[in-house]
Amino acid sequence: MRVIFMGTPDFSVPVLKALIEKHDVVCVYTQPPRPAGRGQKLTPSPVHVEAEKHNIMVRYPVSLKSEAEQRLFEMLNADIAVVCAYGLILPVEILNACPKGCINVHASLLPRWRGAAPIQRAIMAGDSQSGVTIMQMEAGLDTGDMLLSESTPITPQTTAGELHDKLSEIGARLILKVLEKMPTPVPQSFDGVTYAHKITKEDCLIDWTKPASVVSAQIRGLSPYPKAYFNYKDEAIKVLQAHDIPHQSTKEIPGTVLDDNLFVACGLGTVIQLDELQRAGKGVLSRDAFLCGYPIARGEKF
Repeated sequence: MRVIFMGTPDFSVPVLKALIEKHDVVCVYTQPPRPAGRGQKLTPSPVHVEAEKHNIMVRYPVSLKSEAEQRLFEMLNADIAVVCAYGLILPVEILNACPKGCINVHASLLPRWRGAAPIQRAIMAGDSQSGVTIMQMEAGLDTGDMLLSESTPITPQTTAGELHDKLSEIGARLILKVLEKMPTPVPQSFDGVTYAHKITKEDCLIDWTKPASVVSAQIRGLSPYPKAYFNYKDEAIKVLQAHDIPHQSTKEIPGTVLDDNLFVACGLGTVIQLDELQRAGKGVLSRDAFLCGYPIARGEKF
């Protein structure tokens, strides 16, 4: 099958690789190169890099709204377009350009977590499972009919990074099944719709008045990027791993350091222990290594 692939980040690469193995990927659309690193050198997206390894044509328009771009898209004569974390809204003209339309690899069990940040939001909300849904695209935001889905558990230890890799693997497997069999589309339910809004800096600031289980979920849902943080002595300290202590309670004010091992008071008298931390411009350290170079005494307030 002649396929146009549209994606940008690391999450999309396994899906692209799977398509290359089984189908004729005639063109890849991705976001334009962006400044990155200390030198702010223009850097192509992970999908762009992978496509060039296989000598596949790469396009990176800043918009698909112009008639010229839409005509170029049509001239590829593809049977179908596969979209996976592309980053641009597709006009109706693009959605209708291929005979088999456009299908999307979405990192949630729709209709839960439509939108931009489904992996992070699922963990932060304390969900017990996530998954991948392959859906037929339409003008609405992740509202199209579903073709195939698969779930995977979210444990109390799962980080966004771990779930990201698992869902990317599932997506690569499911897309091949869909293109092979083209299952009958099933409309999404009107019940259980939630939206995974983009992660903001406000989402990353730890609120110690929340119960420890909620704080732990926030930290895991933002690890390894963009990372949860708290302010201490005019410095933002990021936390990548933590765990709540279910059988311990405290009467201290939330945000109080309870001992020399970074047990911290949270809301409703609950307690969390911080396991991996990072100061600005420094590497990620285990709790013990962090405290060796930056001791935080009992009774300090975050």
